[in-house]
Amino acid sequence: MQGTIDGFSYGLVTPVVAFLMACLGGALGLRCTTRSMLATRSWRTGWLALGSAAIGSGIWTMHFIAMMGFSVDGTPIHYDRPTTFASLGVAIVMVGVGIFIVGYRGATGTALFTGGTITGLGIASMHYLGMAGMRLNGKLEYNTLTVSASVVIAVVAAITALWAAGQVRGFLWSVGASLVMGLAVSGMHYTGMAALSVHLHHTSSTPAGDSATSLLAPMMIGPLVFLCLAGAVVLFDPLMVTGGPDRTPVERIPGIPAHPGGLYPGHRPQRYPGHDRAHRSVRTPQSR
Repeated sequence: MQGTIDGFSYGLVTPVVAFLMACLGGALGLRCTTRSMLATRSWRTGWLALGSAAIGSGIWTMHFIAMMGFSVDGTPIHYDRPTTFASLGVAIVMVGVGIFIVGYRGATGTALFTGGTITGLGIASMHYLGMAGMRLNGKLEYNTLTVSASVVIAVVAAITALWAAGQVRGFLWSVGASLVMGLAVSGMHYTGMAALSVHLHHTSSTPAGDSATSLLAPMMIGPLVFLCLAGAVVLFDPLMVTGGPDRTPVERIPGIPAHPGGLYPGHRPQRYPGHDRAHRSVRTPQSR
């Protein structure tokens, strides 16, 4: 018997909150990625790791907030704890691989395509692994074509978001990139849910695992706290918000637009005593 699926048991509350969480994680993660491109190599790893964890936590939180509104008529839904934890780990690791590729190689060409593809596949892997952790009195079945469409949505939107983040053109670009990332995660999630059908078993037993309220609500506290801490780091870093000068020289990365007179908008090269005099004293062969 086919089960009746309802993905909006609480109306628009869960999809709207889920979308906002995806945007928050995307905004923090992409801003950290942008900041890493303006940092020395010793600091770049830390910024990229923070960005990877922010995006991974954001998309994981988005997924399970949306799942709070998911129900199947005729069976309770429980979740397997290890699989649910594993989906968070997969999200952070796979997104991290993509973010590090773009952070070290630049947001152009092959690096952007490879990093964006891996990031998009990380989003999709988190979703379907999280779905595999569901326990109910039935069997989950997916439409292959719709699943493929959901993966394509995640990959294309992830590439677009990373490209926008790599432009380093101000706060509005970062906002646009985070909205694209939020749409990628939300669009991928609900497209994947549209591919789902449930074939119910003829049993009234309680499925194994923990209920959504007893497992998901406490589990989401950790990622939410982490996102708040990551937000504090972003807010207290002057270059992230105001574009203030960071006098640490940085190496040139492909895909980062050059800015005349400085390493980034607002940066002015330092002048030292005797700099102009030393410069004038150097005579070229043509002047001799």
